[in-house]
Amino acid sequence: MAGLFDLSGRTALVTGSARGIGYSLIEGLAAAGASVIVNGRRQEAVEAAVKKLQDKGYRTRGAVFDVADETAVAAAFAAFDRDGVEIGILVNNAGIQFRKPMVELELKDWQRVLDTNLTAAFIVGREAARRMIQRGYGGKIINIASLTSEAARATVAPYTAAKGGIRMLTRSMAAEWGQFDIQANAVGPGYILTEMNTALIENLEFDAWVKSSNPSGRWGKPEELAGTVVYLASEASSYVNGQVIYVDGGWLSVL
Repeated sequence: MAGLFDLSGRTALVTGSARGIGYSLIEGLAAAGASVIVNGRRQEAVEAAVKKLQDKGYRTRGAVFDVADETAVAAAFAAFDRDGVEIGILVNNAGIQFRKPMVELELKDWQRVLDTNLTAAFIVGREAARRMIQRGYGGKIINIASLTSEAARATVAPYTAAKGGIRMLTRSMAAEWGQFDIQANAVGPGYILTEMNTALIENLEFDAWVKSSNPSGRWGKPEELAGTVVYLASEASSYVNGQVIYVDGGWLSVL
């Protein structure tokens, strides 16, 4: 069974992986044997993450580009091509949050969240899939969804719309690219202890609600998502396609 989860000889790109959930995911993929590419918009943050992974003995390189910039994404993949880097595993993790009631929400903020959380997954996914198809031996695309792919909450409408879109984008990828032995799936994290959620974690009322409304009675940890991503990146999931796996401690089951 161990061989089913072995990612040796594979190269994985995780967007938005210099910190937070993305870093936990890329560390998990590296521990499973993959060569990994750290992505972010800030050179210093990417370099720091690369060094941490290299210090642990993992095969790692960095790629600094904005996932929502089509030109920058195309240039990054062209650079991979020149360097002979074949990405067989893509994790579309990069995302941002913006909280404001819809009646006060400006179009530019709505668009910014959709561009980063949804459109970027299409842009990066398209570039990766083109090469997977051309090489002829398939690949894995893993999109990071959310509880809000299924359930809405007030003040996060752009994020909710984007993550609902991720669910259907994942199915569209599966429908179009399954014939090329590309499996596209998604992971939907629950309430996770991350920097993005700092304001919520420090809000005593919200913290109490998260713990009381979840059968597990606690927040999740970023590293608890890594196993699911490794599974979806591995041969163990070779006939799993177009699915969203929620890692939420059971929260959705009791809504």
